[in-house]
Amino acid sequence: MNINEIPKQYDPKDAQDRWYEFWVQNGYFHADPASDRPAYCIVIPPPNVTGALHLGHALNNTLQDVLIRWRRMQGYDCLWMPGTDHAGIATQAVVEKRLLEEEKKSRHDLGRSALVERIWSWKDEYEKQILNQLRLMGCSCDWDRTRFTLDEVCSRAVRRTFFNLFRAGKIFRGKRLVNWDTQLHTAVADDEIYYEETQGHLWTIKYPVADSAEVLHVATTRPETMLGDTAVAVHPEDPRYKHVVGKMADLPLTGRRIPIIADPVLVDPAFGTGCVKVTPGHDLNDYQAGLRNDLPTIDLMRPDGTFNEAAGPYAGLDRYVVRKRVVEDLKKQGLLERVDTHVLRQGHSDRSKTPIEPIRSDQWFIRMGDDPDGRPGFAQQAMDAVTAGRVKIHPERYAKSYLDWLGEKRDWCISRQLWWGHRIPVWTCETCSEAELARTFRGRDDVFWRQGETGGWLISAETDPASDALGPGQTLTQDPDVLDTWFSSALWPHSTLGWPEPTPELAKYYPTSVLSTARDIITLWVARMVIFGQFNMGAVPFHHVYIHPVIQDGQGKRMSKSAGNGVDPVDIIEIYGADALRYILALGATETQDLRMPVEKLKLPDGRKINTSERFEQGRNFANKFWNVARFAMMNLEGYQPGPLALEALPIEDRWILAGLDETIAETTADLEAFRFAEATRRLREFTWGEFCDWYVEFVKTRLRDPDSNSRPVAQRVVAAVLDTLCRLLHPVMPFLTEQIWQPLGQLAPTRGIPTPRPAEPSVCVAAWPRPLGWTDPEAKATVAQWQEKIQTLRNLKAERNIPKEAKIAPVIIAEGPVADRLRRGEAFLESLTNAAAVTIATTALRPPDSAIAVLGDAEVILPLEGLIDKEVELARLRKTHADLERQIGPLKAKLANLGFVSRAPTEVVEGQRARLAELETQRAAVAALIDKDGPG
Repeated sequence: MNINEIPKQYDPKDAQDRWYEFWVQNGYFHADPASDRPAYCIVIPPPNVTGALHLGHALNNTLQDVLIRWRRMQGYDCLWMPGTDHAGIATQAVVEKRLLEEEKKSRHDLGRSALVERIWSWKDEYEKQILNQLRLMGCSCDWDRTRFTLDEVCSRAVRRTFFNLFRAGKIFRGKRLVNWDTQLHTAVADDEIYYEETQGHLWTIKYPVADSAEVLHVATTRPETMLGDTAVAVHPEDPRYKHVVGKMADLPLTGRRIPIIADPVLVDPAFGTGCVKVTPGHDLNDYQAGLRNDLPTIDLMRPDGTFNEAAGPYAGLDRYVVRKRVVEDLKKQGLLERVDTHVLRQGHSDRSKTPIEPIRSDQWFIRMGDDPDGRPGFAQQAMDAVTAGRVKIHPERYAKSYLDWLGEKRDWCISRQLWWGHRIPVWTCETCSEAELARTFRGRDDVFWRQGETGGWLISAETDPASDALGPGQTLTQDPDVLDTWFSSALWPHSTLGWPEPTPELAKYYPTSVLSTARDIITLWVARMVIFGQFNMGAVPFHHVYIHPVIQDGQGKRMSKSAGNGVDPVDIIEIYGADALRYILALGATETQDLRMPVEKLKLPDGRKINTSERFEQGRNFANKFWNVARFAMMNLEGYQPGPLALEALPIEDRWILAGLDETIAETTADLEAFRFAEATRRLREFTWGEFCDWYVEFVKTRLRDPDSNSRPVAQRVVAAVLDTLCRLLHPVMPFLTEQIWQPLGQLAPTRGIPTPRPAEPSVCVAAWPRPLGWTDPEAKATVAQWQEKIQTLRNLKAERNIPKEAKIAPVIIAEGPVADRLRRGEAFLESLTNAAAVTIATTALRPPDSAIAVLGDAEVILPLEGLIDKEVELARLRKTHADLERQIGPLKAKLANLGFVSRAPTEVVEGQRARLAELETQRAAVAALIDKDGPG
């Protein structure tokens, strides 16, 4: 390559367009189950096809890609399985919303087949957008294996799993209290509800004790549900009500009498009046009380939230209208004691955003508790997988929410009254028996039958049976419900690999290596994947679970489009580039806290207004810095000749950078092994920018630029080797930038490396991850640290006094022993990097008049500035320095005078504090001596 062809500026879009297709076309992302390389597999948490990806997706997918690219470079056969989720309730909700807004129609106006067809069109549009977003981010997924939770492969796994669960007695149908969404007309899970505090009321109602003048005062936030009361409960030890336990109360407005019961679980005698209405059909706690006390249950509500015939004169009215009418009627009859304002914690459906209603409904469930014979059930098995260490959760604190939730061992409601999703593979024949089903389907291992609530149930593992398969007059009707979307998602780690077929992919890549996900779906998804993985495969679905932080805005609010604080990753890529996006997200992925990102509005040249964050500017700056320095280095590789590098024979600056690079390799690898993404990214930035760009390249500029220098070939080899290694280390985080550097570097220095040069790989994407050589050089490290400290001190002395950069000044450094020796070895750098006329290293020296002086722990730095500074200002600086030293010395002396600290603290800590005190006191004495001389000079 002609050196002059290397672009002056880094162009993110050019790099993204050029290298992503290059990687794909060369098959670098494609896994090969036939290879003998060890497997490393991640299944992508499939994004919902409800809409485009947001910044939270960008964070998670960046971190997954960091792991995949890193392990690929380590020699693993890496499979990153891409795909999307049909997201049953979420997707149907957004399509129904659009249907209502644009056409003023409900799903019932359209019909099941037509609505499902509309949703498939929606899915095709947004799935394409989602997968394209992943490509723009640089995600190195195996696109040839893209899956969808409703595709043929995943659907077969769903059918087979349901069949196996049913046959194992793990699935049952029952009438239970569920969370009901009255807008979508479906049950929703506890974990799909969010709570909001709203201003409401607390109504206190009089319940007359039957056949007496006594009245019980019962407070409720839902007076309309009193129509379904089947008891009034008090605490058995409450002396106010012991005498009425066992009696009856007249239920207002209904003409019914209900028992007064004692229940120590439901009633807190210290709260309110100590009397509680019991409505088993519309409250979970009341439902449990009803089971404990053998109470009847009255169902008041229809699926649309209107009241049914059990409500008598209120039938057909919406629940909120019923509330108003009931309150009015109670008031008319003198049974309303009082009304108080009250703050309610109201549950809402996460999808429709409407209040949830507890309603009894016939649903399909999976048993989670232990088996009757005492064997561990699904919940316990999933808990054992974590407590035994087969699944490790990072950070460890998130294992608690996983274990606590499973510890409740609540049965899982898997049916949803929707049209979009996996339809439940159960057929009913109301007019036939189990025996008739057996006669028809005997001998088939893909069909299971049993006696249902009404007629026979048929469960098919493969194909849908014909409705007339049983002959004339007997019709098989499929259950209209669909499965909870988390049912198919829970199969994702093995359904995507081809299960139930014994595919090569399943044999090699299962169990997968890591799952990266958010903490809010540990229970909804992670736990259920462990359950289904152990049930179908006999093994956990992954070895590690990494819980990534949540992205928040500057005020600590979670980012979302609806809140107006969401940031579109594509906008960030267009403005700053994919590398800047990935770098900032990886840098923010700490173990201890969420990622806060202040959001600003930005108007683009095309008139669009978007949300962005200045944080990404930092990512672009880092990319530009590395590009500019890499370009300078490559432009000085003309005439490069490869050769071995012997560390001990190299100049100090070369030994220093190579030892530091070796340490960076080891520590970055350890960080990634432990999922410390932020630490790894910060470490790479500090070494790349701080050590390589700001210092090392400055040290070797003269050697690189001088074609006649005997040390130029060695400097070129070191620069090429370090640049090569930095591209490898940074590639998982900043893939496009590193490839853009790697390619011209490969043409200018095709054979390079430490300590022995080797031919470079065709792409950094498949380059070997560097391994530490164990190189250490304490002397080089200490020497360069001396250079850096003194150079920075000289620069600061000039900058603080506004001395022109071009001013040629001859500083003096007073130092002794090893410090002086180290500084003399870097005298040329001290001069060139501070633009000094000359630098003198001496054990003693006169302080010229009008000097700026810095007193360090091991040296004095004197900058002669006659005619350039104000003596009084310099004297004030010295006094301030002396006061600062006094403030540091006081607490340190007090600590060392504390016998408790000295006796209990580790010896090395105490000695370190004493050494620090001695250093500060030496500096104070030197500064005091300068002040006593009435200032410098």
